Amino acid sequence: MNLTGKHVAILGVGRSGRAAAALALREGATVSAWDSAGPAAFQGMPEQVEIHPNATAEQGASLVCDLLVVSPGIDTYGPYVEAFSKHAGEVIGEVELASCYYEGRIVGITGTNGKTTTTELVARILSHAGLGGSACGNYGVPFAEIVLQKDQPAAVSLELSSFQLETIRTLHPAVAVWLNFAPDHMDRYPTVESYRVAKLRIFENQTSSDAAVVRDGEEIGDLAPPRISFSTTNPEADWYSDGHVVKHGGEIVLDLDHETGLRGLHNAENAMAALAACKELGIELDVMREAMRGYAPPPHRCELVRTLDGVEYLNDSKATNLHALESALRSQTRPVILIAGGKDKGLDYRPVLPLLEKKALAAVTFGQIADPLAELFSKSVTSRSVPSLGEAIAAARTLAPRGSTIILSPGTSSFDQFSGYEERGDTFRALVHQLR
Repeated sequence: MNLTGKHVAILGVGRSGRAAAALALREGATVSAWDSAGPAAFQGMPEQVEIHPNATAEQGASLVCDLLVVSPGIDTYGPYVEAFSKHAGEVIGEVELASCYYEGRIVGITGTNGKTTTTELVARILSHAGLGGSACGNYGVPFAEIVLQKDQPAAVSLELSSFQLETIRTLHPAVAVWLNFAPDHMDRYPTVESYRVAKLRIFENQTSSDAAVVRDGEEIGDLAPPRISFSTTNPEADWYSDGHVVKHGGEIVLDLDHETGLRGLHNAENAMAALAACKELGIELDVMREAMRGYAPPPHRCELVRTLDGVEYLNDSKATNLHALESALRSQTRPVILIAGGKDKGLDYRPVLPLLEKKALAAVTFGQIADPLAELFSKSVTSRSVPSLGEAIAAARTLAPRGSTIILSPGTSSFDQFSGYEERGDTFRALVHQLR
């Protein structure tokens, strides 16, 4: 892509917008930046960029540019982007722009759940293998920041949201990872199928010389590259895990329980996806195993806090909705004592009852919705209601036999008692470490 002498308009001035502007300037473009926010939002924008705060759709409709780079946070198909696109030669996103100037290999990762952990794992392995391996895209730093580096890494771990995939044209992952699919972002997409189609674009530019790492059983249609499968239910998949060890070709290649801090079937899937992707880049199993050793997932995502008296304590405070709570329960391989509750968001928790009955020994609820939630959960398991998180931990401990797992997976937001899920998770971690 030759931008010399071209006018590039950046729509959305967050970190990815600033990085896109800097890259366009480096490539010889004249750059303008537009956002509905006020002047303060433009801090950090390169000084050569012409800024347009408080930008309206009416202004956008009169903008003429060769290239419009749209932030993933702005609805690609909404009236605002439609107005700015009216006289634009081409419309892309920051990830697509960066890919035009990146010379290494891309491991692209998408899915409804698990993207961030998998992206971290891939980056860790790539780094250990001496390939650079920066985590970027929807997680980590903007891809354009990587491309702006004096020495580009030989490979990147690129997390791709459906929003980012909407605006690709030529982005070409050497390995594309499809973790899973479930309905999400229905406030942006008119149908579940339109959301699915956006995600499927990750395979759009791949050829038979590339690779697609796909969870076994996912319906994604025919692909140009060969498909490598991973599963926690089908031992015949290319990569298989029972949640405790990972096998490839029938041989154990990683002991999750003793070599990593990853727990649960969902994290086993993330680990297998990362291992499979990096193997397709030619990285040896021994190198990958060494890179994975000691890894723990990001804080507040089924984070193993400690094991005490044979009971595991997991911090899943980031589970602020019902879907996340269900994912956490579904992933557990040990009997569960669930700690849930928090702010009343008007959610219907009835769909979780069958899974609770299958996976849990008991539930302890706390916070604003403690009483009604305990009453509902009691239809499936023994349930107790307490006011605070500290009391919930104490109650859960009395209900947890050796070999079980106590998991904080609230299923709602934390704003009744905490400033956010981070403070809630940090409090849980501190209280658990105080147990004797």
